[in-house]
Amino acid sequence: MEMILKKDRLGEWAAKLRGSAEVFAPVFADDSWNFCKVEPGAELTFDHGNTVRPAKGFVFPQREVLYRFRQESGEAPQLTPTLPADGPAVVFGVRPCDGRAMVRNDKVFTCGFADPYYQARRDRVVFVGLACNAPPSPNCFCLSVGGSPHAGDGLDVLMTELDGRYHVKALTAKGKEIAGIAEALFDKAGAADSSEVEKVHAAARSHPQRSIAAMEKVAEGLKRNFDSPQWDTLAQACIGCGACTYLCPSCHCFDINDEVSSHSPLAGERVRTWDNCQFPEFTMHTSGHNPRNTTGARLRQRICHKLLYFVENHNIQQCTGCGRCISHCPVGIDIVRVANVMEEAAGQ
Repeated sequence: MEMILKKDRLGEWAAKLRGSAEVFAPVFADDSWNFCKVEPGAELTFDHGNTVRPAKGFVFPQREVLYRFRQESGEAPQLTPTLPADGPAVVFGVRPCDGRAMVRNDKVFTCGFADPYYQARRDRVVFVGLACNAPPSPNCFCLSVGGSPHAGDGLDVLMTELDGRYHVKALTAKGKEIAGIAEALFDKAGAADSSEVEKVHAAARSHPQRSIAAMEKVAEGLKRNFDSPQWDTLAQACIGCGACTYLCPSCHCFDINDEVSSHSPLAGERVRTWDNCQFPEFTMHTSGHNPRNTTGARLRQRICHKLLYFVENHNIQQCTGCGRCISHCPVGIDIVRVANVMEEAAGQ
């Protein structure tokens, strides 16, 4: 289902969707782009690069209550599940790297056993992607991990900016539904439009990006150099802030804690929060032993998870090449550089 939407009608589409869903889009505030709720009358402009925070928060929030508990003295505890009650949401301006991350998150949370909290949100959120036409950010490397500036994986709609208009392609049933809500706003895409889209996509692929030389050799190097002292050297500057994984669109590790609000009767909440493999306590055992007690070991875990273990389990890299972890690392640790060091080590 391919359509054309004039740019000056984008706000009308969002307005029609607000009748049945919350609408979000990238907004520039506090010196960065991030997804914010679109209020009535607000103007939508898609001149953003990538957002700082990834779109995964719409389906896997940083903090969520799994259930509430209460126990009177001498009685069995009462448990109250708190499955998400969020209403439908439409998220505009999602870049292809974030869309591809949803595919990876789906493998973690819905394959074999479907996490009901994740699934409930996934079913209610529609992701409207925006192809990357402009030259990529200095740290983008999506082509090296099998992506592209116009990949539609994990998205419900893919929009491509043309001259004065958007080419809109509905990719899923949810995508077709939100297009149908505002059917009168769209024109049918013709052969000339499709041809122009192909040229725009080809031009986007031709923009220079950072690159990882050979992913097969990277995996080989990671295996061969698991105990290499290079890990300590590469991680020497790490301060354990966790920005690399908190800003990653596909990192999914979490912790679960009970937060007690009162003691008589005993009452509180069981809460799931994002966790981070770069934190020293992440693998701390009750005995006090920590199998990853150095920054080098923790960096090795992050890189191996992205480029080796996930490949062995799911046949795709977990990394989608968005470059956020590089751009926002306060000490300049660089996953592309680390991967290329491991690729070179594979031949030694």
